Amino acid sequence: MKYLFAFIFAAFLLACGNNVDKSVGEQQIQSVINDTLNWTTVQWTDSVQNFGKVTDGEKVMISFHVRNTGSKPLVISSVNASCGCTVPEKPEAPIAPGEEGVIKAEFNSAGRVGIASKYVNVVCNTAQQNYTLLFEGEVLPKK
Repeated sequence: MKYLFAFIFAAFLLACGNNVDKSVGEQQIQSVINDTLNWTTVQWTDSVQNFGKVTDGEKVMISFHVRNTGSKPLVISSVNASCGCTVPEKPEAPIAPGEEGVIKAEFNSAGRVGIASKYVNVVCNTAQQNYTLLFEGEVLPKK
């Protein structure tokens, strides 16, 4: 029952956009994350990626795929990057059991010549709660 309320509340927040107090929604999401009855399980199909070689200044879009392998909806409460050169994006809606979602990260290689290793930290309603996704590659100088 708690999950149903959280799911309906999250859908309400998405439908209402900026007209609803976001802190109330974040508190509700955090309670789902911490409630062991709402925990699910996940499978990351590509938690480590190599984007190869890019030229200084190019932007690279990385997509990490996660499958909800449990019986409760997967709620991703936050995604954070290891530095300001990476902007992560999470699915706003819960991911249904058996379904797949995508965490996106845009890496701006400007001024990052050399080997680049970046992390995206994900918090969700699983027993582990925190996952670290890695992407790496090489940024070549402009010619």
